[in-house]
Amino acid sequence: MPYSLPPRMPSGPRRRTLLASAAGTALLTGCSGGTEGPGTTGGSPSAAARARARAARDSDGLVARYDAVIAAHPGLAERLRPLRDAAVRHAEAFGGVVTTSPAPASPTPAATGPGSRNVSSTVPDTERAALAELAATEQALADRRAEALLGVPGELARLLASVAAAGAAHAYLLTKGEGKA
Repeated sequence: MPYSLPPRMPSGPRRRTLLASAAGTALLTGCSGGTEGPGTTGGSPSAAARARARAARDSDGLVARYDAVIAAHPGLAERLRPLRDAAVRHAEAFGGVVTTSPAPASPTPAATGPGSRNVSSTVPDTERAALAELAATEQALADRRAEALLGVPGELARLLASVAAAGAAHAYLLTKGEGKA
């Protein structure tokens, strides 16, 4: 009679159980919203507050940049107004306060506040160059926001991701019709 081995009983939890637990934990911690505290993996409240304030300043600076380009190149106003309006909504979502008045009359100065470090102080002379500069500013800001979302709690990370995606779409729209300008 052949000798059969007794069924092997695992000494601990099964691999399938561990994987399911790890996946569940990742979903709960990565997608939780609302009451993140200083002890969570999403970052401290002060880090979140700093990220939110920076995002608001960046959006405020972007709105000012759109205003300067529209003032310098009125022929672009119709094309840029929806993108500018979206930047206003983004600033407000982050807690910023943007003046929604018409673009300033002066064509050359632009915002150079703390949130607009990638913005030059003058508007390019041609529409094509102005659009390219706005596209580069939108893309740089989208990239910075995508990096920042890794260190903030759930709801703010989702907002940063959404606004970063919108910024990347704006950059695309600004360069899409480049041959027309």
